[in-house]
Amino acid sequence: MSVQPEALPLAPSPSRRRRQGRFAASESAYERRRERFAWMLVAPSVLIVALVAFYPLYETFRLSLTNARLGSTNTVGYLGLQNYRTILSDSDFIDALRRTVFFTISSVGIELVAGMIIALVINSNFRGRTAMRTSMLVPWAIPTVVSALMWQWMFHDIFGIINDVLVNKLHIIDEKIAWLAGSNTAFAAMVAVDVWKTTPFMALLLLAGLQIIPTDVYEASTVDGASRAQQFWQITLPLVRPALLVALIFRTMDAFRIFDLPYVLTGASPQTQTVAVYARDVLVGFQRLGRGSAAAVIIFLLIAFMVFLYTRLLNFEEE
Repeated sequence: MSVQPEALPLAPSPSRRRRQGRFAASESAYERRRERFAWMLVAPSVLIVALVAFYPLYETFRLSLTNARLGSTNTVGYLGLQNYRTILSDSDFIDALRRTVFFTISSVGIELVAGMIIALVINSNFRGRTAMRTSMLVPWAIPTVVSALMWQWMFHDIFGIINDVLVNKLHIIDEKIAWLAGSNTAFAAMVAVDVWKTTPFMALLLLAGLQIIPTDVYEASTVDGASRAQQFWQITLPLVRPALLVALIFRTMDAFRIFDLPYVLTGASPQTQTVAVYARDVLVGFQRLGRGSAAAVIIFLLIAFMVFLYTRLLNFEEE
């Protein structure tokens, strides 16, 4: 039996090659026109961002290399990295950095757990769910300065409602405590206020991630005999992980650069001084513009490093 050779594909004719070349050239020109049009649309936004964000950042970095003083008319001298060496060797800055890191881990960790619980509750079907969604955003909608002043009165050692409830109503403690005066209690109070205010924001972001999970997945797992705990660890948590990482990025940045809450709540006390409060004290209190700018640049670099770690983790999860 003879074997017929396979037919070789015919080479395109010269006219067909010319048509293909013209089509590829027109498609390439069309893509270039689309790219130019896209840049024309985003150019105003890029220009605004450059003026509002990049130029102040450049000025801050430039001033951090000088001995400039706030309100001084003396000639500005170049110091190089001397301001950075001075700040990194300052024990007050190291204490503020350690305190800020501990505050960020404590507040964001508590908010993550509480926000997940609230999001799971709100995501379920029950009567009054809409009203609960609206009411839970009230603490987050209140300006931080207002909430700090409100809680400052609540923590007052004589007139505060916290002491009144713990001493007179619940009889948990024997005498009233000056919550904002002690080092440990003042820091704990600051963490509590931040958790009260920003947990709704964490819950809102996690709720958005929960609502995109198909209900068919839970129904199939229920048919297979999976318990609620197994559904949470094997279905809910893996599928909501991208939204969870985004929430962690936003909350970590906000917690690490926090300024208004400790400054208003405890009056810039050294016991609750964060790196942002430290930078303000150096810049405004001591009027050292160059050194304060160096502190601001260090805060920016630390936040950028944390965002880089989070985004790398997010990209890894998406892959």
